Amino acid sequence: MGQQAGRRRGAALAGFLVAAIVAAGCMGGGTGQGDPQGEPQQPEQPRRSGQPASPGTATTRADGTTSVAEFKRDFNDAVEIAERYWTEQFRASGKRFTPIRRVVPYSRAGEVSCGGQGLPRNNAVYCSDGDFIAYDVNWSVAAFRQVGDAFLFYLLGHEYAHGVQVRLGIRYNFTIQQELQADCMAGAYIGDNVRAKVLTLAEGDLDEFREGLLAVGDDPDQPWFAEGSHGTAEQRTDSFFRGYEKSLDACDLG
Repeated sequence: MGQQAGRRRGAALAGFLVAAIVAAGCMGGGTGQGDPQGEPQQPEQPRRSGQPASPGTATTRADGTTSVAEFKRDFNDAVEIAERYWTEQFRASGKRFTPIRRVVPYSRAGEVSCGGQGLPRNNAVYCSDGDFIAYDVNWSVAAFRQVGDAFLFYLLGHEYAHGVQVRLGIRYNFTIQQELQADCMAGAYIGDNVRAKVLTLAEGDLDEFREGLLAVGDDPDQPWFAEGSHGTAEQRTDSFFRGYEKSLDACDLG
């Protein structure tokens, strides 16, 4: 996946996997309340779901994406596109959008805190207390090398969606509702930018989305109402592609 510009190139998703967000977990993602003007209020304590192992650094994508400099460029692109996308969406509804205040890399457990709770390694989160996204840079670079650059766009898009939920005052009773809606919003963010030719997909990328989504999801034994639930593979696939194909109208934003 690439931004449509001379220095960018389209890239296969290569197992992009919306699983990235399952692996990352979401602490505090959309748990706070805020008004549409983008001033988040104090949230509940952040929450986390189980963390699978970090991607291994021994495996590198066939296209040779390994440079930290390229990782930074791609991540900055994802942030820039998300800010522009949500600014335009809010403007179309007659509202003002305030971008998420900070995107913070960290490399050690507890180096960054959300609501007084240190963030673990191998994680990416939106924290409404402070209105920031934080991500383990070592884990993210390893995933970038193993999975590919499109991973970053989904990772950022899903967490940014939690910040938008806060700005819209959306707060569900169950984590799974919050997470599936964020999946839908991330799908809309990617799909709308593909249609606008801001992002490009290589041939076969949509099939790889589907294959990846079918490979992830909550443990079959996890109750849907449990705190930290993200949804089954089928639910996450449906939510993402509803957003991707039908844009935000499919995401029940009210």
